[in-house]
Amino acid sequence: MTSSLAAPDLSSGWLPIREVSRLTGVNPVTLRAWERRYGLVVPHRTAKGHRLFDIGHVARIQEILTWLNRGVAVSQVKALLDAPAAEAAVNAGGDWLPLRQSLILAIGSLAERRLDELFNQAMSLYPPATLCEQLMLPLLAELDNRWQGQFGAQMERVFFLSWLRSKLGARLYHNNRQQRGKPLLLVNQSDVPMEPMLWMTAWLASSADCPVEVFDWPLPPGELALAVERLGARAVVLYAGKSLNMAQLPRLLSKCHCAKLLVGPAVRIHRSEWPAITARIDDLSLADTPLAAHSRLHFLGLLQPQP
Repeated sequence: MTSSLAAPDLSSGWLPIREVSRLTGVNPVTLRAWERRYGLVVPHRTAKGHRLFDIGHVARIQEILTWLNRGVAVSQVKALLDAPAAEAAVNAGGDWLPLRQSLILAIGSLAERRLDELFNQAMSLYPPATLCEQLMLPLLAELDNRWQGQFGAQMERVFFLSWLRSKLGARLYHNNRQQRGKPLLLVNQSDVPMEPMLWMTAWLASSADCPVEVFDWPLPPGELALAVERLGARAVVLYAGKSLNMAQLPRLLSKCHCAKLLVGPAVRIHRSEWPAITARIDDLSLADTPLAAHSRLHFLGLLQPQP
């Protein structure tokens, strides 16, 4: 049950929903959905209906995220939060398989509206990092298996990847309109368009209140440095989905005077070569997945608001 507070004093510990979102990484839409649909976090209300949270609410949100990151479906979390610890440990374990199967059916039928509905519902209930780990990465792995030698595979691939780029690109556009400061520049270093991991990396960064610019095609060395300069980029992130010309990489990045991160399968492909390369490139970090890139960007402080 919510309680109305006539004139709460924010200095005494009450937090508005935007601040709670910043602290926890859960966007306001998701927080409202958790309250309205599942009663997971029930904030106090002012006389005018504004939601206010305290430190206990923040702790509960962190606990919810812990269960979600273990793969528990959001509909199961409240029972786990309310259960004794031993019982909760026994009952943990969500089931994302039906949702993935529904998405694959929608993709196979080229049913864009159904695909949109399923993804929108999931986005309203789960933080981007949880969706990436529990839904999108397993889905992409299943689709890769499905598309091996299957008639119609290229049709499904182009349909889905076009939809995904449009969907996540729209989220980036919306988020960028709300944010200020130096952007993160993501460049597709592979000559393969619509790389889904590139767009998920961009989505995760954008969801952490970081402006993001995506170039979905490689740039030559001089023009990459020019783009960094003109954008005033806080960092440049290269996505490489296949092997790289390692001899050219130092030249490509040498005049980019900002932090640098290389993401994607190339990190694993060239594993033995990285010690020699990183010794020649200042501020170069490596991450093989969008989630690892998100963690690395957080660790480097690159997802914090910047002027």
